[in-house]
Amino acid sequence: MTTLIGEAASYIDGRWVTGEGEPIASINPSTGRQLASTPSTSPAQVDAAVAAARRAFDGGEWSRLGPRERGALLHRFADLLVERRDDIARLAATEVGTPISSAPTLHVDLPAKFFRWFADAAARGPRDGYEQPLPLDHDPVTSSSMLLREPAGVVAAIVAYNVPVMMCAYKLGAALAAGCSTVLVTSPRAILLTAAVVRLFEEAGFPSGAVNLVFGPPGTTSRVVEAPGVDLVSFTGSAAVGSKILALAAPTLKKVVLELGGKSPNIVLPGTDLERAVPASVLRFTRNSGQACGATTRTLVPRNDFDEYVERSAEFLSGLTIGDPLAPDTVLGPLITGEHRAKVEGFLDRARDAGARMPIGGGRPPGLDDGFFLAATLVTDVPHDAEIAQEELFAPVGVVLPYTDLDDAVRMANDAKYALNANVWGPTPEAIAFGRRLRSGTVTINGGGGMRADAPWGGPGYSGIGREGGEEGLREFFELKHMQWPL
Repeated sequence: MTTLIGEAASYIDGRWVTGEGEPIASINPSTGRQLASTPSTSPAQVDAAVAAARRAFDGGEWSRLGPRERGALLHRFADLLVERRDDIARLAATEVGTPISSAPTLHVDLPAKFFRWFADAAARGPRDGYEQPLPLDHDPVTSSSMLLREPAGVVAAIVAYNVPVMMCAYKLGAALAAGCSTVLVTSPRAILLTAAVVRLFEEAGFPSGAVNLVFGPPGTTSRVVEAPGVDLVSFTGSAAVGSKILALAAPTLKKVVLELGGKSPNIVLPGTDLERAVPASVLRFTRNSGQACGATTRTLVPRNDFDEYVERSAEFLSGLTIGDPLAPDTVLGPLITGEHRAKVEGFLDRARDAGARMPIGGGRPPGLDDGFFLAATLVTDVPHDAEIAQEELFAPVGVVLPYTDLDDAVRMANDAKYALNANVWGPTPEAIAFGRRLRSGTVTINGGGGMRADAPWGGPGYSGIGREGGEEGLREFFELKHMQWPL
């Protein structure tokens, strides 16, 4: 698998084909050096990928497989993913900068867990079954009915660079379990990693056209979304691009599922044990260098505990190792590109100019000049409606804000356009009661637990439309048919 560094291509109708578009450079974000140059998928090749998915769904070998056969293929894929765990993790560390200390979990263990859940779901069917009888109806005549849940069709699955394997689990795992065929559009920043994953679909024995891979400039994504042969679009990325996806899909009235950004609150209730809460809170906004949509980057602390919380957080942050993602003790890797780092630095500069204080971080770490590193940063002394406290930075930057009472904390937590995720620290009954007052797709209490494959992910507002994962995520990929007949 490591030989795939420097080797990738488009995957169309069961064949690897060299792209006919402009080459895309894959850059190691920890060194700034080029890993590979891969020709992008041309518009004609994009059309061929959509046509292949259409044939696979409309009457190809893939369409003739039953639920148990689809489940078996997904389990086989998960087996292969786990077999290649070390290689996939190293590739993720090299191409997207995830530290090797966390890459196996983020890019293999969690995705495999979700793929297996969808594999089992394919075999058993959605919660109400592929076929659901309804009670007899007697108005105006006695009739019988049933509901049929059928695959939605050809799915365009568009993934971002930060955790592309996990996004494949959410999108391809659910779509393939439902019986849909797919066109996977990966970020230009994760071509090598995504191509390695698609090779495992090929090795697992998925029929031609069930999974296709394309990549390129923004026009590539637009062409897939606008294609008449695509029935459903599932996109993960920024709210700005998500709104463009909606506009592109509107003329052909496609169903669109969007998993977008977050500026998630981390609320510390009065009386919380800060010794326990601080380390976990800091790691939640620095994991994967903060490049996670669910990162809890806004921490709300009682005014009486504010100084102690900031002091403890800065001390913990100072002990996190930043550097080479392949070093086993590294906790913080680089940001994905120099352009992204410059954008984040712009947020920090504007906040500093407006009077913000940064007890730790706020710039580039010394001695790491070659890659796109940014020091983990704590920001204080800003109002809760400040730009840096409201906009998603996708970086290891946490804002700490004081509140006066619980009503104030609820108001501040909910006063954001995003509503993806939240965490509450405090005595469990009080924390649950507080969590009920939050507008958020997910609320964890005292850190919650592991990521559950049977639970949905997503949120309202600028955080998206629809859900991924679990029964709700699976149901996004079905159409519902009502059949009725007189008795």
